[in-house]
Amino acid sequence: MLAIVRRFQRLPLRREAAFAVAGIALAIHFATWIASLSFTSVAVATLLVTTTPLWTELYDVVRERRPPSLNYIISLVLAFAGVSALALAHTPTPPPIAGHALLGDALALIGSVAIGAYLLIVRDTSLSEGVVLGTRQIVARTYGWAALALVVGAAFAHEGPPALQNGAAWGGILAMAFISQLLGHTAFNAALRDFSPTVISMATLLEPVVAALLAAALFREALSVQAVIGGALVLAAVAVTLRNVRANGGDKDHVQTAGAEQEL
Repeated sequence: MLAIVRRFQRLPLRREAAFAVAGIALAIHFATWIASLSFTSVAVATLLVTTTPLWTELYDVVRERRPPSLNYIISLVLAFAGVSALALAHTPTPPPIAGHALLGDALALIGSVAIGAYLLIVRDTSLSEGVVLGTRQIVARTYGWAALALVVGAAFAHEGPPALQNGAAWGGILAMAFISQLLGHTAFNAALRDFSPTVISMATLLEPVVAALLAAALFREALSVQAVIGGALVLAAVAVTLRNVRANGGDKDHVQTAGAEQEL
């Protein structure tokens, strides 16, 4: 990213600090969600980490001091029922570390809240003080802070990198860096110019379905009927939230500033 951005645009210290906090939130998202995969199923972890629209909409409700709509209350009830069903469901295929499914579910939810915080901070910071930053300027900052936080966290946990000859591990790392992160998450950042964090999160709704199918094919991971019902309730809650936001005109949170740097 440093090679792509070439030079940083000068910003006030307060704004730089906000991007640093966003980067740390992104690091927490990755650390907690990937850790959750050791304790719960791939499908459940991916499902819970995509509940971000519930938290971003809750933040906007509190910030704007407006009463939650009936649709949002319905979505919270559906989400609570779905998460409860998932937490109490029996897992036919045990995760790598069995017996700690609730810990895995909690870690995935923390990852969901963290990525929501990241999107909200970037949304509010990138368009503040009358200067609109380009996407490359934003992600070079936030990805850099996230990388630094993760390296420090790995060192603190005494977790070194995989062996150089471990091609599968390094292949996964490179795929996450160049495909999931550089393309996927950067696209989310670029979309913040035109859409709210809640609406952007709609793009993740297919992740649990795809992840469940891949986990079944690759790891023979099966889900109980109760887990499938719980997952359907959570997806329904997210869908209701997104529909409510779009109905209220929430897909255009900001007006682009004339002469803004268009980088992507």
